[in-house]
Amino acid sequence: MPIAFAVTAFSVSAESPPSRPRRSLGQHFLVNDRILGRIVAAARLSPGDTVVEIGPGRGALTRRLLPAVERLVAVELDGVLAAALPARMGNLPSLAVVNDDARTLDLATVLGPEGAYKVVANLPYYAANPIIRRFLECDRPPELMVVMVQREVAESMAAVPGRMSLLSVATQFYARVEMVCDVSPASFRPPPKVTSAVVRLERLPQPAVNVADAESFFDLARAGFSAPRKQLRNSLSHGLSLETPLVADLLAQAGVDATRRAETLTLEEWGNIYTVWADYRLSSAVAGAAVCG
Repeated sequence: MPIAFAVTAFSVSAESPPSRPRRSLGQHFLVNDRILGRIVAAARLSPGDTVVEIGPGRGALTRRLLPAVERLVAVELDGVLAAALPARMGNLPSLAVVNDDARTLDLATVLGPEGAYKVVANLPYYAANPIIRRFLECDRPPELMVVMVQREVAESMAAVPGRMSLLSVATQFYARVEMVCDVSPASFRPPPKVTSAVVRLERLPQPAVNVADAESFFDLARAGFSAPRKQLRNSLSHGLSLETPLVADLLAQAGVDATRRAETLTLEEWGNIYTVWADYRLSSAVAGAAVCG
């Protein structure tokens, strides 16, 4: 449920001392000019663009985005940083600062009822997955996202069959994923303990798999990855609470070898399994209704 927030024109002196990074918010400020340039280039910005920047911090990326776009909405959870950002950027009218959590942000209120936009962000590690999922699955998704995340997360989002995970399926269902560059800990202040990566997510016009119900599709995929080292017939049996022989039969109908592992499947194969599973559930429901009748 969305929470209240404010789009605020703060009156804070540009000379205010910078706040110290807060570990509780996973703050690592990007200071590498070359990487900042790579992020902006990856966003493929045009003068008429609207951009949502998540976690602007002290504004290093904000300063590069502002001249390139018509409107920039900066979403910052840290109230001190949010208050200082407008003055740091010269109180430009094209900048709106929102002091709120991107995981629960009401986009319609911030951006208006319609219009395309892009997302550019140096995401806190602890909140990266829910923020990306929030934007990809919302009713008004961005046309493009360029985000910095932990490198292992970026690699998982961009993985190919043989190395797939539930995150791979969930991301590639909605977007075309491209690795942009790795980012060393030395590019941040303070440096994190892990290597980061910039990834570009280009929203697909339609989901990669044609399914009747995306939520049920992800329930199926989640069941398949519930025991990722097991054969698919066993992991799906465990995750869906179905007898193994029945699962093996459903997989055979979908044209998928029951001894494979979930990490080897393509999105198309997940779609085939979903179609067979959905038909089975429907027929079971009909049969159950007939018995009760």
